[in-house]
Amino acid sequence: MKPAPSIAALVLSLFGLSSFASIADADELEPFVATYQVFHEGRELGDATMQLAQLEGPRWRIDLGMKGRGLMRMTGLNVQQSTLFDHQGATLRPLTQSTVKRAFLSSRKSVGVYDWNTRSARWTGDVKKTRTAAIALQDGDMSGLLIDLAVIRDAEPGRTMHYRFVDDGRAREHTWVVSPQTEGVSVGELSYEAMRVERVEDGGDQTILWVAKGVPTPIRILQREDGHDATDLRLVEYKGASQ
Repeated sequence: MKPAPSIAALVLSLFGLSSFASIADADELEPFVATYQVFHEGRELGDATMQLAQLEGPRWRIDLGMKGRGLMRMTGLNVQQSTLFDHQGATLRPLTQSTVKRAFLSSRKSVGVYDWNTRSARWTGDVKKTRTAAIALQDGDMSGLLIDLAVIRDAEPGRTMHYRFVDDGRAREHTWVVSPQTEGVSVGELSYEAMRVERVEDGGDQTILWVAKGVPTPIRILQREDGHDATDLRLVEYKGASQ
């Protein structure tokens, strides 16, 4: 039996969620704030907030914050992630990425810089020695949080999407497959007609997102391990620019 990963690792893996195909009529971004409930193996652990904000000109920032409730505040469910990026046309080009993990009496932080002049990215701070070397950048490379936005933008029933994940000192190819039919998804008091988008990872683990047209953030994000549901984020509410 393989060892169980930490809660923080499970949570971050969800958003590891890049060359990608552009959709001419789906290039625009709109700021939003989304709130999720976080569950692990059916037990509620805490809350998560994902926020997309426009800064100056083509520059944007997407943030993910997660906090445990009650005793779970002491066990590691305290994660902050942020990606600063440029948005031009269909391109989401990362500039910096940071991650802060806090647990009882400990804190870890890493920062990544995507240098498009030298076409290299490097991470510093509390990172593994094997992940401190520079990574050669390719057009379309994205952080995990930016891939979330790309999946929402690109998903169409029956479509297969390919992205290159460059984050936390690693570069990986990600393939996402959209089910041919939509399905009804209920989260709390909210109901959506959503597309199921799935990525199968090394070892057979799965990450599944449900996305709906007109909703700027995933309806639900589920991590499955060895065929069983593990970590589950369920949308509680969201507010877009027009709300």
